[in-house]
Amino acid sequence: MAVQLDCYLSFDGNCEEALNFYAQCLGGKVTLMRFETAPKDSGMEVPPGWEKKVMHGTLDAEGAQIMGSDVPPNMGSGGKFAGFTVSAWVKEGPDRARKVFDALGAGGKVVMPFAPPFWGGHFGMLEDKFGVPWMVSCE
Repeated sequence: MAVQLDCYLSFDGNCEEALNFYAQCLGGKVTLMRFETAPKDSGMEVPPGWEKKVMHGTLDAEGAQIMGSDVPPNMGSGGKFAGFTVSAWVKEGPDRARKVFDALGAGGKVVMPFAPPFWGGHFGMLEDKFGVPWMVSCE
């Protein structure tokens, strides 16, 4: 049995901006559901000003997905990230992987420069402008 693993990211109000940024970096299409579309009797209490925020969003990038949502303060921790890294394996080779790495790193911070590591291929680590940690690699 095959298992597909996807990541689901929580944001504190900028999920739409983040998913659109990832679409620019990785390609793919973003779809969004907003809190205002939830049925009134759903029991979901959305604070004023959060109606147009993302209840659920998906970036579909050639079969891989990044999902996310905005988490209002009354529903949890919001955009707090801990204990994970998103890994992007780029099949098109080092030139495309370098473009992905540079695009994701715009406005962020490089943790490990994109270069050939001792184990082969190409690899780099960064934290994007939203605070999400990434590893980008290729053969």
